[in-house]
Amino acid sequence: MVFGHSDRGRSSVVDPVTLKILVAGGFGAGKTTLVGAVSEIKPLRTEELLSEVGRPVDDIGGVEAKTTTTVAMDFGRITLREDLVLYLFGTPGQDRFWFLWDELATGALGAVVLADTRRLEDCFAAVDYFERRGIAFTVAVNCFDGATRFPEETVRDALDLDPDVPVMLCDVRQRESTKTVLISVVEHAMKIAAEQRQAAGG
Repeated sequence: MVFGHSDRGRSSVVDPVTLKILVAGGFGAGKTTLVGAVSEIKPLRTEELLSEVGRPVDDIGGVEAKTTTTVAMDFGRITLREDLVLYLFGTPGQDRFWFLWDELATGALGAVVLADTRRLEDCFAAVDYFERRGIAFTVAVNCFDGATRFPEETVRDALDLDPDVPVMLCDVRQRESTKTVLISVVEHAMKIAAEQRQAAGG
């Protein structure tokens, strides 16, 4: 196992491995909804109402019904197995809060980049951020009601992703759909870590 823990002999008590996962994407892509749908604890949210003052800088095209925005982070937790716990950190989606990203990314195993096909260009910045920092990520296309659905390969081409980056369709309102995305992030990150170890040893 890539991210294991020390052998505690025959003890039946398991100390879980805890991993940090970021949930990123454009404004209104569904980050807060994802964390809330899957978290086994009451999510910590730092949302504020959208104001008239912010309208010149907050582009709500395509998400006109959105009335709040995350100004710091969302936080949740999910236990995938008795020995594996994920801590989820939802990033703010607006450019004016990007100064928080470096701190949130510290120690992260991997990330989910949520994409909205109505505003696909909004996730370019998140893709670029994780690529430049070498953080493994999965692109999850949030299938909004009424939005055009495109094949995964079409999304991959539009975002100019490397062939090994997972692309998935999901509904962040559904716990099992979101859980599948998170498992993909962990598996992808572990695969990359194993390849890097093998390359270093070779």
